[in-house]
Amino acid sequence: MKRVLITGAAGFLGSHLCDRFLKEGYHVIGMDNLITGNLDNIEHLFSEKHFEFYNHDVTKFVHVSGELDYILHFASPASPIDYLKIPIQTLKVGAMGTHNLLGLAKAKNARILVASTSEVYGDPQVHPQTEDYWGHVNPVGPRGVYDEAKRYLEAITMAYHTYHGLETRIVRIFNTYGPRMRLNDGRVLPAFVGQALRGEDLTVFGDGSQTRSFCYVDDLVEGIYRLLMSDYAKPVNVGNPSEISIADFAEEIIKLTGTTNKVIYKDLPKDDPMQRQPDITKVREILGWEPKVERGEGLKRTYDYFKSLPEEKLYKKEHNTFEEYIKR
Repeated sequence: MKRVLITGAAGFLGSHLCDRFLKEGYHVIGMDNLITGNLDNIEHLFSEKHFEFYNHDVTKFVHVSGELDYILHFASPASPIDYLKIPIQTLKVGAMGTHNLLGLAKAKNARILVASTSEVYGDPQVHPQTEDYWGHVNPVGPRGVYDEAKRYLEAITMAYHTYHGLETRIVRIFNTYGPRMRLNDGRVLPAFVGQALRGEDLTVFGDGSQTRSFCYVDDLVEGIYRLLMSDYAKPVNVGNPSEISIADFAEEIIKLTGTTNKVIYKDLPKDDPMQRQPDITKVREILGWEPKVERGEGLKRTYDYFKSLPEEKLYKKEHNTFEEYIKR
């Protein structure tokens, strides 16, 4: 049985990747320090014979006993509310964490896929964004800690590939949504849905003309799986090119949730990207991948998940440590 290490396993994307690799017949080793991850996301896996979990910070030395075939490095804060609150940890997991996992991959002769982001493009001056666009990033702005952490992640990963001959894959992830997102993580979809469920006005930052392109999590996981199994080492965009303005998206959420509350507007945060849309020509050509889930269907599935949460989840901060989890 092949073995895979997934860091950030208790996070939104990491937990879905754990599900997928168990379904594909792998022995899955999940790792997370639970700064932003939540054990509720993987609780259903604890009884699985071929799943094990380590509460560990990958910015410290990472050891895994036995053979290892693949590593998927998804450990990182991924929402503005997180990386603005813990900027140094965000930089460290992109730099030191990636370095440690590349070293582990080299020692184990394992293939490693690292999770980069569309944020490497910053506030883009090219639209839609292609993989050969170098980006427009403010390295000392408030979002720079995340953007530059991921740019460094890409650089050191490619250095290990070219210098050590390590098998590496780099996925640039665009806005993704689905079940297990945190209602309080600051991203636009859970923010809008959470506000609707609480009977609050929906908050749009800026005039709402900025755009995003939303990919359902199942589609993203399929793209990541195909990329890992491919022989392509350069960065690849994986996302849904269906672009929508935030103002129009707010109206979609209002219609979906049936809320009677209004949309209110606040100042746009510094360096917030005005456009975000992937050019997916490369992933179509190389992997034969394209998104399958229409936004309407994906939003319905996600809303059904949020509606199923206990009421206290709408108002209280989620537990995200072993101690809080055990005390439930």
